[in-house]
Amino acid sequence: MTMLPIVAHASPEGVIAWAHGRPVTVRQFLADAASLAAALPTGGHVFNACTDRYRFTVGLCAALLAGKATLLPSSQTPEMVRQLAGFAPDAFCLHDQPASTHFAMPAFRYPENAAPAAAGPVEVPQIPAAQVMAYVFTSGSTGKPVPHRKTWGAMARGARAAAQRLGLLDGRAWTLVGTVPPQHMFGLEATVMLALQGGAALAAATAFYPADVLDALASAPGPRALVSSPVHLRTLVQSGMAMPPADLVLCATAPLGRQLAAETETLFGAPLCEIYGSTETGQLATRRTAQTDTWTLVPGVSLHERPSASGDDTETWAEGGHIEQPVPLGDAIAPLDASHFLLHGRKADLLNIAGKRTSLGYLDHQLNAIDRVQDGAFFMPDDANEGELRGHVVRLAAVVVAPGVAPAQIQRALRTRIDPAFMPRPLLFADRLPRNAAGKLPREALAALVARLAAAQHADTVAQPGFVIGADHPAIAGHFPGNPIVPGVVLLDHAVLELGSALGRRLALTQVAAVKFLSPVRPGERVEVLHHAGTAAESGESIRFTLRSAGRDVASGTLQVRNAAPQAEGTPC
Repeated sequence: MTMLPIVAHASPEGVIAWAHGRPVTVRQFLADAASLAAALPTGGHVFNACTDRYRFTVGLCAALLAGKATLLPSSQTPEMVRQLAGFAPDAFCLHDQPASTHFAMPAFRYPENAAPAAAGPVEVPQIPAAQVMAYVFTSGSTGKPVPHRKTWGAMARGARAAAQRLGLLDGRAWTLVGTVPPQHMFGLEATVMLALQGGAALAAATAFYPADVLDALASAPGPRALVSSPVHLRTLVQSGMAMPPADLVLCATAPLGRQLAAETETLFGAPLCEIYGSTETGQLATRRTAQTDTWTLVPGVSLHERPSASGDDTETWAEGGHIEQPVPLGDAIAPLDASHFLLHGRKADLLNIAGKRTSLGYLDHQLNAIDRVQDGAFFMPDDANEGELRGHVVRLAAVVVAPGVAPAQIQRALRTRIDPAFMPRPLLFADRLPRNAAGKLPREALAALVARLAAAQHADTVAQPGFVIGADHPAIAGHFPGNPIVPGVVLLDHAVLELGSALGRRLALTQVAAVKFLSPVRPGERVEVLHHAGTAAESGESIRFTLRSAGRDVASGTLQVRNAAPQAEGTPC
């Protein structure tokens, strides 16, 4: 039976954590873990909800010593905890708060007093490599938690390979400061397992806000690594706060753009290493994102192409090293050689609209690269790639956090960055995106936000009586023979008339801004005029409008107007 030590530090007096401004030695850590293991309730599964990273790590190792598996869900909502209890009826919640809110299962509070550390030689516990350390849950496409079994051997070997690749085995005592929670797979690997198996020390507090990160880095002894995510790094860069220097920045959980990577390196004066992996595989590869698009596999891991289950395509499998069984990857990967590859995004994120291809990851990157955009994401309905087969055009939506930025400004910037086929309709604005503590944006949460914002936008849109341009209109004859369509200027002229009628005033048009003609209108088609009501329309400054026919948008734009005298009842506009 293969056994692996629970910690890999060279000395029991080495520092394994910094908790509340004080160093914690390996000797004290092992005493805390042994004491907690003896006190844990009966039951083979522990839901570790400790918010303090040191207490979480003690709880994780205590469960190992007691032969219990740790449950790590993707969220801690009451519904998720209820489903955890269904998965493991003997589970209890280990927490470090005054009162546990997880009432779906029994609770056990982390002891307040530290266990006394005995003097003399320290025997480091050895854990069977095959022992189940944790079940890490992803929400799955249906929202039902999907468990992924993690053995101690796989997690320990993965951490050692990552420490070797990242240069943490250089004989120096590294300190790991994290903005991601330890319950998340990346936080577990990069702040907990790297400390246990890489000889590093973890900072107990999760530094979430910019001021927290500043304080945590300033108080952490060097060399120090910041473990974070793209959404957290963007917040730090945009905060305008000067940060203490770091020696390394680690990033994962979502695609990272080269510009943000370069800005992060400038902010912290340190190289940024992006990590590629998944809940199923753990860490697989790294790259210096500010300098290269090429990924390098961690030691021992290899990629292989295999026919897909349908036989119509191939898929990439990862195996070797810390991966106990070959795992198929859901990403589009282009191998360069045995150790290097390019990543083209998740296959599920690839889009095909009007014969043109792109990925949601690429679109998100272009949206977030626009000046003054704080956060943003594209969203496509589930049936997106089937829409044209059923005879209608499926529209992308996008949600953006950009206080004080006009929609037209973002649309103009997007037109310079992406193909017109992928322009979002609608473009929605939000105060924040529903990202979780790890910076991820769950699809179901984004879908709910898009639905709510779209409904609110629709409620703010006033429909006007439509108009019909007949085949006998003078402009139709030459536009175009054999294939007549209504000229855009005619559509605009009638739109202004309808808007004036709806607002009860004659509109003096001063400028037509950002008009887009999206679909041709045939003679005889009814065209509805919709406008966005509000102070802009009442004051006569600007009116945003949309022309719609047969359920499709045919034109949209903004009219700059000034109000003429109110029209008399019964007189034309």
